[in-house]
Amino acid sequence: MALLLKNTTYVHWQSLEFKSCDILLEEGVAGRMIFDPDEAAVAEIQPEILDCKGSLVMKSFAIGHHHVYSALSRGMPAPSVKPSGFADMLKKVWWRLDKALDQDTIRASALFTAMECALNGSTFVIDHHASPNAVAGSLETIAAAFDEAGLSHLLCYEISDRDGKETAQKGLAETDDYLSHRQGLTGLHASFTVGDETLLNAVALAKKHNTGLHVHIAEDRFDQQDSMERYGMRVLHRFSAAGALSLKGSIFAHGIHLDESERQMLAASTVCVVQNPESNLKNNVGFLNPEGMGTDIMLGTDGMHSDMLRSAKTAFFAGQGYGHPDAGTIYTRFRKVHHYLETNGYKGDGENNLVAMDYNPPTVIGPSNFLSHFIFGMGSKHVLHVISNGKLIVRDRHILTLDRHEVTAFAREMAVRLWKNMEKF
Repeated sequence: MALLLKNTTYVHWQSLEFKSCDILLEEGVAGRMIFDPDEAAVAEIQPEILDCKGSLVMKSFAIGHHHVYSALSRGMPAPSVKPSGFADMLKKVWWRLDKALDQDTIRASALFTAMECALNGSTFVIDHHASPNAVAGSLETIAAAFDEAGLSHLLCYEISDRDGKETAQKGLAETDDYLSHRQGLTGLHASFTVGDETLLNAVALAKKHNTGLHVHIAEDRFDQQDSMERYGMRVLHRFSAAGALSLKGSIFAHGIHLDESERQMLAASTVCVVQNPESNLKNNVGFLNPEGMGTDIMLGTDGMHSDMLRSAKTAFFAGQGYGHPDAGTIYTRFRKVHHYLETNGYKGDGENNLVAMDYNPPTVIGPSNFLSHFIFGMGSKHVLHVISNGKLIVRDRHILTLDRHEVTAFAREMAVRLWKNMEKF
């Protein structure tokens, strides 16, 4: 069904031009956005009408790097022994959690994440998943939950040798099966948990399906130290030698501990780097230095939450001590994900994905100062309506595609189960 947005103040996501207009949206991944449509044509179509008077309508948001599997971690018991560093935290916290996941807890995590993404204005999610004891079918479980919520997605399974070769093979098989009928990426955990054989197999699989890798790169210094000790080269040089930098649409998350040669390699490639500022600060691994890296940098949440406006603000404020990015730079990273998706031909982020912001500041807002309002004013609390592929999925801050109370109750039930299962590992 078509949707007519009345009395909008439309803000173009690239030019920041403001336009007062009505907007007709066609439903579907290829649906059009038509400004000030002909009244006779509208009468014939009989679209659903949504009055957007007083709100700013703009392109909806997208998340460049997420971890659905972490959704049920909030409030979970701390490990009995405090982790001594980043690698130790992975072993004592996150690798115990992902081992404890089963299909039900994966579904609960995905439904709750999808609901939060929608309520926070995101209609497209790029996710990086791991569940070594429930590999087969895990990506389809997540995809089905996102489909139910009305969100588009680009998923991958985090292939790794850390749980043995058999589990790595399961990850490759799950990826091959999923990419045979869905758009997605070939996922790897990180260099220090991926041997040469698995790395080459993953690159070959990505080539088979004409897609890229989605992998953590130099998030901690340990990743570089391990690569030098085991392979005699730095992480980016190792991945380049395996052909990873020449793949279509690869995503390298973090990229904090890179030297000048690696930055130059990224700048010359089609790889998109994802900055995850809050996660990096929380894990005390450093902060992204984009110098010499090129402009293909987008923002993610790294499973910390599903609020891209929050990530943008953190990137700006924390960045004042790391490179001093201005509001325009952060907004460019915030929106880079749309360029990435379009350039690589992924579907679901067309022009009929919009968000209406109930943002009424005490000062004037327009093209000349929009970026200042973006950083210092706008927040997820202002998300009023969300349209995904021409379909209204959030209206007046209420999600229409899922039962919020049922999803939350299911998530809480599965969280108890997940935390209990973690005691086994």
